[in-house]
Amino acid sequence: VQLQASGGGLVQPGGSLRLSCAASRSIGNINVMGWYRQAPGKQRELVATNIINGGTNYVDSVKGRFTISRDSAKNTVYLQMNSLKPEDMAVYYCKAWLLGRNYWGQGTQVTVSS
Repeated sequence: VQLQASGGGLVQPGGSLRLSCAASRSIGNINVMGWYRQAPGKQRELVATNIINGGTNYVDSVKGRFTISRDSAKNTVYLQMNSLKPEDMAVYYCKAWLLGRNYWGQGTQVTVSS
């Protein structure tokens, strides 16, 4: 599975961005897809996951502000990010868990600054 992340950019605090993760194949049978982020000098952090049954999970720091969703028709997973804060600034990576293997997309930079 090849994953292509996009949608990052520069946004002011309080603004919004939507990240996309396009897969090279159907995601209809991929049990879990998610987004991680890594800020400079910090470990990579799991931000959100989307489970094939529709369940979602979020790290506490983004609950109520971020929404992960899956569009199986487009083989794409999205991360809608609202009310962005400077501490959300990081490189964001998408990931797929499939048949015991992990697949990563390249990162997309999110910069939150006035």
